[in-house]
This record gives sequence, structure tokens and C-alpha cells, in this order.
Amino acid sequence: MLGAVVAGFIQGLAGFAFALASLSIWAWAVDPTLAAPMAVFGSLVGQVVTLPIVGRHFDLKGMIPFVIGGVVGVPLGIWLLGVLDPLGFKFALGVFMVVYCPLMLFVPHDFRLRVGGRWADGIAGWFGGIFGGLGGMAGPIPTLWCTLRGMDKDTQRGIMQGFNIAMHVSTIVGYFLAGSIITSQTWSYFALISVALVVPALLGAMLFRRLDTRAFRRLVLVLLFISGLVLTASTGPAIFAR
Repeated sequence: MLGAVVAGFIQGLAGFAFALASLSIWAWAVDPTLAAPMAVFGSLVGQVVTLPIVGRHFDLKGMIPFVIGGVVGVPLGIWLLGVLDPLGFKFALGVFMVVYCPLMLFVPHDFRLRVGGRWADGIAGWFGGIFGGLGGMAGPIPTLWCTLRGMDKDTQRGIMQGFNIAMHVSTIVGYFLAGSIITSQTWSYFALISVALVVPALLGAMLFRRLDTRAFRRLVLVLLFISGLVLTASTGPAIFAR
């Protein structure tokens, strides 16, 4: 419940990072086979309950390339979950965010990457879908891409809210089709974390409305950096011990 409370607030505030925040706590007490579907389900609930507060910024046209790419990537992520070592993927993503995000904090706040277009949005969504299938981490790569594109906080939130909902629904459907990922025990954990995260997620979303775009950009980069630290710290020892 503590993991759901902390992660719910962070997701409500930033629009992503439920899985990374919750898994950093659940890693100490929750079996990994339960933690992945819990992270995906908790992310979905957190996105849905905050819709009344931030849903008016929905940008259907802007999110379509991300969603198309993500839907293509989710099955690949679920497949990789069964055949490859997910620790390597998580560690690589963590190292990337630890190195890159602090550098972005020194870039002028009005910086805007103008290369790429809707096809590049689709690629960012595709990577998000892969990591979503691997463990509910659909948000970091597309969020970083939106930040590089210089989107204001409302536009970015409107795109990422819809994208994340689509990715979490796709991932949960994929887990059901896989057959053995969601069990009766998983459902009891779903109910527990749903109760715990609703109020913190709403509080985070209300705080989001008080931030300006510059403060939101810094918040996103700091959270991505912390998420990178969590990923490298949680996966690095296991990788280097082999």
C-alpha cells in the first residue's frame, strides 16, 4: 500500500512513473511475478481517476502516432519478457536517463528539438510500448521525447495521459492472453493498491495544475533522473554478479 500511495501521488503530479516509483518499494516485499502486473494495473487506475482534473487537455491528434507505435511495441515487450533478460533492458534505460537527464537540466528552458515529426513520435511510442510490455514502464521514453520537443505542460500531459492509458490497457490484455501472468492472487493485490492510490493520485493532479511549464519540465527531468537511479541500483548488482 505504501508503494501505491507514493507512486499514485508521483503519477498524478507528473503523469507517469507509477511503475518506477512503486517497483522501487515493492522490490523489497513483492514477488516480481506479481509486481509487473500490479505496476501496470496501478498505472492504469491512476491515469483514469485523474481524468476529471487533467483530461480536458487530451490531444487526440497528437497522441495517435504515439499510440500506434506503442500498440505495435507492447506485444514485442511481452514476448521479450518471456525470452530475454528484462534486467538488461531496465539497466540500459536507467543508465541512459542517469546520464542524459542532468544534461538536459542545463539546456535553456525554451530549447525545442525541431528534427523529426509524427514518425519520430511513433518511434518514441514504440519504445514506450516495448518497455510497457516488459513491466509497465511505458512513460519514460515518450515523456523525454515530448520534453525534447519543447511541448508545454498541458500539451504534454494531454498526449501522455491518453498514450499511457492505451498502453496499460494493451499490456493488461496481453497479460490475459499470455494466460499465466494474472492469477487470482494478482486480483486481490489489484484491489488493495486501487484503494491506496486514488486519493494521492488526485492530490498530485491538483498540484500539477499549479505548476508552470518551466517548473514542470524541471520536475519531469528530475523524476526521470531519479527513476534512472532506481533502475540502475535495482538491476546493476544482479547483472554484475553474473
